Amino acid sequence: MAIYALGINHKTAPVALREQVAFAPEQVPQALRELASVANVTDAVILSTCNRTELYFNGSTEQAEQVIAWLGEFHQLDSQLLQPHLYLYQQQDAATHLMRVAAGLDSLVLGEPQILGQVKQAYNQSRQAGTINPQFERLFQKTFAIAKQVRTETEIGANAVSVAFVAVSLAKQIFGRLDKVSVLLIGAGETIELVARHLKEQGASKLTVANRTYERGLALAEAFGAEVVTLAQVPAVLGRADVVISSTASTLPIIGKGMVEQALKVRKHKPMFLVDLAVPRDIEAQVAELDDAYLYTVDDLQTIIAQNMESRQQAAQQAEQMIGLGVAEFQQWQLLQGNVDWVRDYRQQCEQIKNELLAKAVNQLVAGQEPEKVMAELANRLSNRLMHSPTKAIRQLVQDEQLEPQRLINILLDL
Repeated sequence: MAIYALGINHKTAPVALREQVAFAPEQVPQALRELASVANVTDAVILSTCNRTELYFNGSTEQAEQVIAWLGEFHQLDSQLLQPHLYLYQQQDAATHLMRVAAGLDSLVLGEPQILGQVKQAYNQSRQAGTINPQFERLFQKTFAIAKQVRTETEIGANAVSVAFVAVSLAKQIFGRLDKVSVLLIGAGETIELVARHLKEQGASKLTVANRTYERGLALAEAFGAEVVTLAQVPAVLGRADVVISSTASTLPIIGKGMVEQALKVRKHKPMFLVDLAVPRDIEAQVAELDDAYLYTVDDLQTIIAQNMESRQQAAQQAEQMIGLGVAEFQQWQLLQGNVDWVRDYRQQCEQIKNELLAKAVNQLVAGQEPEKVMAELANRLSNRLMHSPTKAIRQLVQDEQLEPQRLINILLDL
């Protein structure tokens, strides 16, 4: 049994494929149950964000192949299409990858802080589903501790940026000032909340929040002095939006090409800037074909993101060292657990031999044999059985001239 990390991310696949293997939040509990049942893995965690879908599990090589097949089947995708874009890490590499992800070192924006909360959410969902056992409990707690250390002891979070911040920065570059720009935010989750915070910091004041649930949208709108509408009202308010930033968990597009065409007519073809931060996408890709609509997806933000990378590289190097130590500590814990199992198994073996021979001796006494003879025979049989395997191993080591193991045996047998 080994720890595996199977995934697809912004480095290995375009958004068009990533959105096909994304798990909606409501799908995760059922998916975890299916994964544990189909592949019979002992631990399972599903992490699904706009930039990655990753499955962490504990199993064998054969089970890893079953998980890959299950991922394709769950999303009704041909595994041959999916396979070239997947990565599969095992044991130390899997633990290292998880810690790098949680610390923001594998993110689209180096050091972005949102991912840690998303990893914690994935872990909590797995705990609720009953797919977290002691080994993964230890692995994820160590991961959270290392991610916190990276965040507090390095400059990885200095001048914090995220996909949300990049989206707002791009809007500011286009419009110059945001105080007179009308912004429509679609969704009310963490990403949109972060977008709203950045917008307010940049002076934006004309905000409208559209959300499927009016109450959730209202809570966000009140926090930032914004108007609130439902998704059904989006076609009516879209025409007055200079900037549209969307991030929902919807499995279907919310804004289509026809809807934007109508909005542009209302605006008398005044340009509209749209940023789709969702996976699957909230805005149909065909919107980019319209002359006065400028659509960006998460994959289009790479250029701006690259500008933020250089200042964080030194901090990232420090973080890598912390992660290396964290992985080593986790491996040491695994080794100790293995030693505990080894000692337990050895003691159980000796106990089994003792009980077997003792039962024979009791039967002999019940049959009327002489106690002294029975005791002597018990002692001889017990010592012979316990000495057989160690003696055989010692002879082989002496024959092979294995000096280092011989010294270890001297210690173990107190010779």
